Amino acid sequence: MEQFIVSARKYRPQAFESVVGQRHITDTLLKSVASDHLAQALLFCGPRGVGKTTCARILAKVINGDANLTEEELALNIFELDAASNNSVDDIRRLIDQVRFAPQTGKFKVYIIDEVHMLSQQAFNAFLKTLEEPPAHAIFILATTEKHKIIPTILSRCQIFDFKRITVDDIAGHLAFVAEKEGVQAEPEALHMIAEKADGALRDALSLFDRMVSFSGSELTYNQVVEVLDILDYNYFFRSIDLAAGVNYPDLLLLYNEVLEKGFNGHEFVVGMAKHFRDLLVAREPRTVELLEVGPAIKQRYLEQSAATSTRFLLHGLKVFNELDGQYKASSQPRILVELGLLKLVEFISQEKKKSQPSVAPKAEGTDQYLPDALPKRGNTPAPPAPAPAPATQSAPAPVTPAAAPTPAPAPVATETSSTAPAPQAAPAAPQTAPPVHNTVSDSNLPEEMAVPENPSVAPPPEASPAAAFDLPKEGRRRRTSGKKKGGLSLTAMMEEMASENEPTKPTAESGESDIPAAAAEGPQNVYTEHELKLALEEYTNQRHVKTAIRSMLQAQVPKILDKNTLEITVDNNIQQGYFNDEQKELVPWLRKKLDNFALRFEVKMAENVQTKKLYLPEEKFKHMVEKNPNLLYLREKLNTDLE
Repeated sequence: MEQFIVSARKYRPQAFESVVGQRHITDTLLKSVASDHLAQALLFCGPRGVGKTTCARILAKVINGDANLTEEELALNIFELDAASNNSVDDIRRLIDQVRFAPQTGKFKVYIIDEVHMLSQQAFNAFLKTLEEPPAHAIFILATTEKHKIIPTILSRCQIFDFKRITVDDIAGHLAFVAEKEGVQAEPEALHMIAEKADGALRDALSLFDRMVSFSGSELTYNQVVEVLDILDYNYFFRSIDLAAGVNYPDLLLLYNEVLEKGFNGHEFVVGMAKHFRDLLVAREPRTVELLEVGPAIKQRYLEQSAATSTRFLLHGLKVFNELDGQYKASSQPRILVELGLLKLVEFISQEKKKSQPSVAPKAEGTDQYLPDALPKRGNTPAPPAPAPAPATQSAPAPVTPAAAPTPAPAPVATETSSTAPAPQAAPAAPQTAPPVHNTVSDSNLPEEMAVPENPSVAPPPEASPAAAFDLPKEGRRRRTSGKKKGGLSLTAMMEEMASENEPTKPTAESGESDIPAAAAEGPQNVYTEHELKLALEEYTNQRHVKTAIRSMLQAQVPKILDKNTLEITVDNNIQQGYFNDEQKELVPWLRKKLDNFALRFEVKMAENVQTKKLYLPEEKFKHMVEKNPNLLYLREKLNTDLE
């Protein structure tokens, strides 16, 4: 049986050109060697598996590359020391004794000390002098994963190179190269999943790749990687968002139960959901799509789902699961905590759908049920009949002059007052074409000088609909209510009149609300962000017709978004409130068209001015101090002192 060599050793780079993801380090080292500006003490620090030791070995060969030495001769000039197992003072002293001797072949002797942070304090102190002034033929390369554990005196004597984590794309590309060399057919999504699991360490990624090849053979699929490496699949997160968007909380809770039954920890699900919301937000903007470190197929799914969800929902979900991440470990019932977070997503979507539905105004109730049976109803009032010739026995009414106006005939009034009697039998013998109620009422309330004579040849004006009464201002409603006396004294009408007289008048700013455009009955009600609102207000204030006071107010503050249809703005005084109410005639329609929300409106809030009284005189200061400590008064009497 032939001995197997792991991929991390088999495909270890032998030149700077093949080092993955550390271009800024390799280019600097090559230029330093070419220009003969290489320091005699180098410190390579960074995470595990990113190429620190590999670069140190390559640099040791490049330094003596001009000597045309063989591999064996080069090896004689390279000394590696593991500081984890050789961390005592004696080990460093033996190293210092070896440094004194010049190389037998080549120009430099290179000493590589790996995991240098494991040296003891005494070993560091013994190494200081040699590291500061080494012989001309000696170069030290120190490597560590924990730079903060190295004493500052060592750091100040070294030229530091910080190795970074290798990106997912770079690791996936190198894995594809290794798979091609090994004859393995691997899906791109599978390699991206291995690279993401490696957390920026190429050595860990190659170890996972060897493990997967041992399981799957010559074909490597995404499902195999998810199953063998025990990774929470992307599909769970995509399905969770779809179920929340569909307000399907039973299946959403069952999906979380399925995750737990497969052996995954609830905290892994919370962290994965927070990352998923972040990736969806990144996928909404074309400039940030490149921040997605996933395969092509998964990236397409992110683009599709981000387009189907709103930014408000993604921000809400990111906030919810970010808070759950901090609360999970301290919770005594973590499962309920996660399920509550999922239900918050469903509740948010449900509330958004209710807000997006057009609001239907409540239908005004009619007042026909309060009319007497003998009078016609408003809803089914028949068209007025054609004027008939007056009877021969009835003379035409004489024209009324302002000087002498006849008193109104009491017959119509008697008809209305008699409506309280239960008698259809008691109805007059005249035809059942009684004049409309509003004519009789209005005539009965007019002064005698302005009384209008009855003219059967003129059709009465049409009665306003009940709903129109609700659209009138309060003063108009009072006048109309007070004018609807049915022929006699109404106790209810008198009480309403007295209440309206005693009602305090509201500020003039409220009277301007009738000039503010009402919400459109039909039209889009799209959701907008605070940034979009700010840009729209900046564009509006740049117009010439905008008053300076309004421009200063809108530039000083951005209205607060209470919901998608309501904005709140704060004013300092009644003058500003009056200016803003006048400006709403043009501002509100402009914003509705600009933000594509025809139900948008403003709520004006008055700022609270808290005035504090300043104390100037000594008597005032002393009085204020006595209120806090009454013993000062006793002290002043005992000492017999003045306030000055």
